[in-house]
Amino acid sequence: MLRPSLQALLNEIGELTVRIHEVERQLEAISRQNPVIEHLRDIPGIGLLTSTALYASATDAKHFRNGRHLASWLGLTPREHSSGNIRKLGGISKRGDRYVRMLLTHGARAVLLRAGQMQRAGQALNALQRWALALKERTHHNKATCALANKLARIAWATWMHGTVFDPDQAAAV
Repeated sequence: MLRPSLQALLNEIGELTVRIHEVERQLEAISRQNPVIEHLRDIPGIGLLTSTALYASATDAKHFRNGRHLASWLGLTPREHSSGNIRKLGGISKRGDRYVRMLLTHGARAVLLRAGQMQRAGQALNALQRWALALKERTHHNKATCALANKLARIAWATWMHGTVFDPDQAAAV
């Protein structure tokens, strides 16, 4: 009795898979035509979807004075509740583009996970991975993920603004 219903669901899943692959092919074509998106894709944790979504939502890096303003616009900076000499920082503000913020956060989570795997395997880590793992040791995993997403947004701005290729060993420079 369930076989026709399940077959219809399987057919629908197959059609959605074909549509997803078609959209990915279109995004790849857009990516190849745009050097900014290609440079953004060189950053760990920023792939095809994140680079195209960031480019589409921010439109131009010149709209932001620096990387902190882009990260703040995306809602990746801490909310501040300060008064006088007492500075209190809360969680991330969650303002701005929810989709791009989610993509950057998932990308940061993947970078953090991969860095942990590489460390356990005894492989060499770049400066960004070392920074992320050191932060994770000092604080909670989710805070480290949000901080890394913030850093990825700042790196994306710098890469986009200056038209440079990402260098992972200079990414964590103070």
